[in-house]
Amino acid sequence: MADIINGKELAKNIRQNLKGEVDKLKKNGICPKLAVIMVGDDKASKVYVKNKSKACEEIGIDYEEFLMEEDITINQLLDLIENLNNRKDIHGILLQSPIPKHLDINKAFSKIDYRKDVDGFNPINVGKLSIGEDCFVSCTPFGIVKMLEEYNIDVQGKNVVIIGRSNIVGKPLIQCMLKKNGTVTICHSKTENIKKITADADILISAIGKAKFVTQDMVKNGAVIIDVGINRNNEGKIVGDVDFENVEKKASYITPVPGGVGPMTVAMLMENVVKAAKNMEK
Repeated sequence: MADIINGKELAKNIRQNLKGEVDKLKKNGICPKLAVIMVGDDKASKVYVKNKSKACEEIGIDYEEFLMEEDITINQLLDLIENLNNRKDIHGILLQSPIPKHLDINKAFSKIDYRKDVDGFNPINVGKLSIGEDCFVSCTPFGIVKMLEEYNIDVQGKNVVIIGRSNIVGKPLIQCMLKKNGTVTICHSKTENIKKITADADILISAIGKAKFVTQDMVKNGAVIIDVGINRNNEGKIVGDVDFENVEKKASYITPVPGGVGPMTVAMLMENVVKAAKNMEK
């Protein structure tokens, strides 16, 4: 049976440490602040934004929310971002995705000042990550790296297989694992013989959003399993990309859903905001 990687507990410890850092910053007259933009009325986004707001309140980070109508133009969105870029009291800017399809999300991400881009999606931060320079790393990959470090799981020389090539998780995760000297393979919807590839993985990370896609026969004995997926099954229960009950029997370590990667994503956002505040006051 696998050891459970408790992301909820680890995230709690990170938030406690960040609270201490924020208290010290405030004594020096620096008050970290996050601005969150949400366009439209997506129910899942509302939940995620609420979680971020609660984390800010717990740590002592100031928080300001900008709720935009679904039918806004791209220019209206870019104008808002420019306004936030110019505000000295705001250290981090986050555009909650998804946004309505008529808006170009990449154009919006590019508009966010890379020094305030706490989600790590501005092309400057993406580029810096790829060449190994200090930057803001997108929060889910950042959280996965922290989990592996906390549980002393060595990536160097290991076969790391990532299922999913999104700009949010899969692609930045490639760079994070390469930086740790892992041997990285990326799988996606067009990959052939995917079971053969995943069965060779020392560390298998799934981020495709398909409930229980990773089954026991896709995993080798002793593999580390990181489940990024958040899906609802037919009963409305939240489940991951991994068939947890059966895969757990073969794995050495495994993340649960919920309580695994999710809480770490929010904790890393908080860490990025604190980092942004420190950087801007240097």
